[in-house]
Amino acid sequence: MADIVQQRIEDRIPALEQLERDGLFTNKEVKSMLKRSTALEYKLHRTDFITYIQVCIDKNIYIGYPEHDRLGFYEINVLELIKKRRARIGYHFKREEIEYPIIHRIHHVFRRATKNDVQLWLSQVAFNKEWVTKSQLSKILSSMLAIHPDKLVTLWIMAAKCEMEDRNSSESTRHLFLRALRFHPEKKKVFQEYFRMELMHAEKLRKQQQELEQAKIDVGEYTFSPEILSGKLAELLYRDAAQKIKGAEFILSLIQIAAIFDFTKELQDTILQDLQCRYVDDCMMWDFMAKSELDAAGAPELQSAKGRASDTDRREEQTSLNSRKSQIDMYCLTVDCSLFQRKERLLRVLQSAHDAKLLQETFYKNWLQVLLSSGDTVSATQIAITATQHFSQSLEMWIFSLQTLVHLESTEAGHLFQEALKHMNPKESLPLWQLQADWSMTSQIPEDTETLFQKGLLSPVPAVSSTMKEKYLEWSYKTGGYKRARKTFTGTHQINLHEHRPFTRTFFMKMIEIEKEQETPKMSNLRDYYERALREFGSSVEDLWMECIKEELGRHGNPENCGKLHWRAVQMLEGESVECFTTKYALLQTGHM
Repeated sequence: MADIVQQRIEDRIPALEQLERDGLFTNKEVKSMLKRSTALEYKLHRTDFITYIQVCIDKNIYIGYPEHDRLGFYEINVLELIKKRRARIGYHFKREEIEYPIIHRIHHVFRRATKNDVQLWLSQVAFNKEWVTKSQLSKILSSMLAIHPDKLVTLWIMAAKCEMEDRNSSESTRHLFLRALRFHPEKKKVFQEYFRMELMHAEKLRKQQQELEQAKIDVGEYTFSPEILSGKLAELLYRDAAQKIKGAEFILSLIQIAAIFDFTKELQDTILQDLQCRYVDDCMMWDFMAKSELDAAGAPELQSAKGRASDTDRREEQTSLNSRKSQIDMYCLTVDCSLFQRKERLLRVLQSAHDAKLLQETFYKNWLQVLLSSGDTVSATQIAITATQHFSQSLEMWIFSLQTLVHLESTEAGHLFQEALKHMNPKESLPLWQLQADWSMTSQIPEDTETLFQKGLLSPVPAVSSTMKEKYLEWSYKTGGYKRARKTFTGTHQINLHEHRPFTRTFFMKMIEIEKEQETPKMSNLRDYYERALREFGSSVEDLWMECIKEELGRHGNPENCGKLHWRAVQMLEGESVECFTTKYALLQTGHM
């Protein structure tokens, strides 16, 4: 082992001598580096790879300074320091003799390390993004995905973006996305990014064709495929995605991506027609159509699609009347068509359908929107209350009507909130509690608001109780400052918030943020809040451990506690959370987080 280590140390000597000759390092610093490198090479032989390649946490410490002998500086630190020294003295030569050997050694260390650890791969990717060529980064990402194809969707997307943006290779990008879909066939994010890539590829080809035509360059037999230029590949991908992933929300996300590109009118029309056929009962689709039409100037890219939809609705209305369908179908189709007509006609049709007790829930929302935009607050208030009576089991209707009354500052809002909670299932009542709390904090006296919070804390529904804790703490801070917030948290009332389960991570983080906002935050209080949070979520939320570690690295903390926190986290976290934590901890140590 000694012979191998000695050989590696001797290989370093030419580069170290070059650093001294070029004035980037002093003789004392070079000797210090040589001494530490020898110790680290022996340590590396004991397979301590991560320690060897890690960046020191404190970026402001420099090699060779006696007051910092307690900290080691390793290969990546040397590169960072060389970069700073070059910038300081303006010397930018002989990179092959200085940086390249160091980069080569770091790569060698990564290759010798085990490849079953995702954190090592991510560390290597982070290093290569800054120090090596794009082609090498692509090879590393490909190797990583070959070993860990089923770990994280973001790894596939990262690799695909590297091929598309850095290497300008659409074929390689497409190949990566197809491989990603084999392992993650129902991931929305993969389909969305793949769809975006195909449109970007078509746009790039269109620009190339335009530039060639403007320059009048003869390209011989080579021609651009009209199907690719028009986005047919993206359309095929959309059809495949629509079969595997259900829901109007996903389809609407693809429409929004397509709307970014100015050549996708026909593609948008196709997707929009498909959306109307597949999800005719989905409120998101009708909400999208109504908002787009009423605010047409805000979405000019969808005009052709909406125009066709309007024509389709008119034809359906005529067919309906000719075939003497039921009265309710006639009203629905008439209202649907009227959404694309003048407000006056729309209001007449809505009133007629309402009088006949045939108006559907979706159109009450449209009616309220039109009344509010017209400034008819009296009618809007009346219709909002009436709608809840017709659809007393609809949470969406209650929320929309209550939002309307809150917006109009109606005195009926308080009574309607109570009626809503009586009619709705408690397990579905969280949005109502949230809306009522927001309304009370801005419109009611403090005593009534506090009574509301106390009532919400006692809710048997965990989601309601935990959410009201968060809002109660936030309101206490806004109205009474830090002292009141701390009293609310520690419990000076009948209910002690910090002991009354269930909790959310957000609840503890709010108290931590409040403490940190003070002029002189107390680290003892912060540690107490973090410990309480870790007791509740320390087995599953790796980010909570990372936040606690970062706090100890701050100016009020104690870096010596980081080791203990790391050990506790590894022992307490479960499943994939352990792997995620070790990855993020490595990135933090290497200065990439």
